[in-house]
Amino acid sequence: MVRADSSEVMRRLVPLPLLFALATVFGISSTVQAYVLSLVAESSQPEMIGHLLALNLVYWYVPALVAPVIMAMAVRIQPGRASWPVLISAHVMGALAYAAVHTAAMLGTGAVLMPKAPARGWWHSAQIEFLTQLDWMLMTYLFLVGLALALAYRRESETRALDAAHLETRLVEAQLQALQRQLHPHFLFNTLNTIAGLMRTDVNSADRMIDRLAELLRATLRSSSVQEVTLRDELDLLQKYVDIEQTRFGARLSIHMHVESDTLDARVPVLLLQPLVENAVRHGIAPHARPGTITVDARRVDERLRLSVLDTGDGVAPERLALLNHGVGLANTRARLQHLYRDRHQFAFSNTESGFRVSISIPFAVERHLAPESIEMGAA
Repeated sequence: MVRADSSEVMRRLVPLPLLFALATVFGISSTVQAYVLSLVAESSQPEMIGHLLALNLVYWYVPALVAPVIMAMAVRIQPGRASWPVLISAHVMGALAYAAVHTAAMLGTGAVLMPKAPARGWWHSAQIEFLTQLDWMLMTYLFLVGLALALAYRRESETRALDAAHLETRLVEAQLQALQRQLHPHFLFNTLNTIAGLMRTDVNSADRMIDRLAELLRATLRSSSVQEVTLRDELDLLQKYVDIEQTRFGARLSIHMHVESDTLDARVPVLLLQPLVENAVRHGIAPHARPGTITVDARRVDERLRLSVLDTGDGVAPERLALLNHGVGLANTRARLQHLYRDRHQFAFSNTESGFRVSISIPFAVERHLAPESIEMGAA
């Protein structure tokens, strides 16, 4: 059902200046046609052209003037809002009223141009004019009704499409925020558990870890209202997490970041790298007494940003690797990438000679108001 139901809306759909411009064009065209016809019939008179122009302009100005009223009424009593008897009765009365108004306007103009009364009186002339033009008036009326409904339905369709798009956007944003919030408790609880263990063995390290956790939480809260940040900001967040894990593992954990300078301003999902590094720590470093290394790599390849996290663990079994690449591993991160990039991203797991790699490829988009700089750093 169309919601647009006022003459103001119809005037926006079909502006009055446009209607009168078209009416003027049609009036002049009809005048030229009638005058040429009179010349061919050898019945033209010098003053005829002026009379013909006035009559034809009135003939077309009347429907232009009443069109917004007819169209607004057509929308108000459209099918679905009124019963069929009411609908038919209203349009019959409306069409007859329109024909009567048009007839009166034409007779009034004729009376001004030719004041002499017709031989059989004005009433007789009115009847002749009304019946002669009735079929054309009905066609004009029905055309205006059809145009009103078509324009209103188009407007309604566009409104619904826009509402649906807004609703889908809000839904996606809500889903993304929900997914993003799920990340926060995950590493928070792990870190608190580590702090609790350090409190029994190394109070100073526990104190430093609490300070770093507070910095990480403040940075995380500041970014909680956005879905994407620059890679530079994402690396700052990651470094705060890395500092916490360095306190926990000490010399057992080395983390290196190799980031090309022209990628620092690229937009990435907030908290994208932290769960990947945390996963590498949990599965690639923590299970082993030997020292391990995690390497974070960022580079631009054509119009793509390629990110990877490589650990020196033992990798995973082939059957589990197949499951990881079909959506089991890091499902939260995969869902966020799917929401943000649809089929324009890649998220894959692979074993390498030196360990286990997680790779991400997303469209390269840059925050141009920031100046790039190089990052090549490592922590041991």
